[in-house]
Amino acid sequence: MVKNRRFEEESSGFGVRHVQILLLFCALAVGFGMRVNLSVAIVAMAEFPEYNWSEKIKSLVLSSFFWGYVLTQLPAGPLARRFGGKVTILTGLSVCSVLTVLTPLCAKLGGWKLLCAVRLLEGVCQGFLFPSCHTVISAWAPPKERASMGNFTYAGNQFGTIIMLATSGLLAAFGGWPCIYYASGGIGCVWAVVYYLYGASSPAESKSISAEERALIEMGQAGERTVAREEGEEAHQQITPWLSIIRSPAVLALVIVQSSYAYGFYTLLTQIPSYMKNVLGKDIKSNALLSSLPYTAMLLLSLAFAWISKILQKKDSLSLSFNRKLFNSIGFIGPMILLIALGYVSKDQDTLAVVLLILTVGISSAAHVGFLINHIDLSPNFAGIIMGICNCIANFMSLAAPLVVGVIVTNNKDAFQWRLVFFVAAAIYFIGSSVFLIFGRTHVQDWNDPPARISRNPTPQLESQKQ
Repeated sequence: MVKNRRFEEESSGFGVRHVQILLLFCALAVGFGMRVNLSVAIVAMAEFPEYNWSEKIKSLVLSSFFWGYVLTQLPAGPLARRFGGKVTILTGLSVCSVLTVLTPLCAKLGGWKLLCAVRLLEGVCQGFLFPSCHTVISAWAPPKERASMGNFTYAGNQFGTIIMLATSGLLAAFGGWPCIYYASGGIGCVWAVVYYLYGASSPAESKSISAEERALIEMGQAGERTVAREEGEEAHQQITPWLSIIRSPAVLALVIVQSSYAYGFYTLLTQIPSYMKNVLGKDIKSNALLSSLPYTAMLLLSLAFAWISKILQKKDSLSLSFNRKLFNSIGFIGPMILLIALGYVSKDQDTLAVVLLILTVGISSAAHVGFLINHIDLSPNFAGIIMGICNCIANFMSLAAPLVVGVIVTNNKDAFQWRLVFFVAAAIYFIGSSVFLIFGRTHVQDWNDPPARISRNPTPQLESQKQ
């Protein structure tokens, strides 16, 4: 054990595994750039009479992506296991990139209806992203590096959003609103070529990984994966333990935690700008700098939390469970307290309100080294499938957030009604944090290693190889 640990420390420099994580970071940056491009482009499009749609039509167009996104969450994990995470990520983002480039043409030919159809298909394609990324991370990340690698990967979400918000105005001014789609879709096509050349679903499929680095990854995961695989045996040959997964208390807790996070996060990002404008008289949505600051804080703090988590994980006196639950609590309780405080900010304290908003979104990133990596802790073999289940249900909570606000807020200038909105979000944050503290687990579950589909009797070919 001491020898293995020393080997891990000596081999912890930059390697092929870090290149794979960087490629996943770029994949999510590209994906989120294409996801949010409509939110900023639709403002520029409204300057033209043919695209000056009603608020109802705009809502339909903006939500169409997420209805498609939900559809592929559940099948994404099994498909990533069957064909490899590289194949599903590459296919999904390649098609999405081409559709994004074609968006201006589709909007011109078919109006908002065809635009809705295109966005729905883009959502279907991007539904593969999170489950497939989890599948690839579980194959490439040694347990000691899992939190930092996973957190860096998902920091691509914020990076892509920041870049899109910061450059969309310049792109529209330079070449009109179609340039927003051409740029984001074009970059996606370039990424697809790079990932095709250098990406790999696992160390076993990589042609450039060294024997030492592959040994580092496999030795680190050996304590978690108890199924010994013969050379050439594929992970997808294992039978997926669906009943064990959906009945697992640890997975059910993860579903609740991820849904709670999604509700609070999307309440912040979709409704706070309306609150700031109507109650505090500050239109942050029209200010590109203010719009990107919460995402910038989230990106920077997520990297800081990952670094601190990695340092704490090196201390043998602190368990992995303590590490995950500590940062998850920070990411939930912090926003809960700040949301309640935000509800009591007066109109003449608009600067304080912006600061609280930025801190609320930024501190929530601590949960990225809490629940967001926990799928891999529970089951390295089926992390993508668990992520698909959790993310599917969580996205329904994301869609529910603006509906709940619509029920509570009948007068958008009433500060008391908005305070109730914040209290509801804070209560849901509290429930999510409590559930993870009580029922969250970090050890590999027994059902992680089910029997394989192939016969237990070795084939003559394998028998001869063993001899």
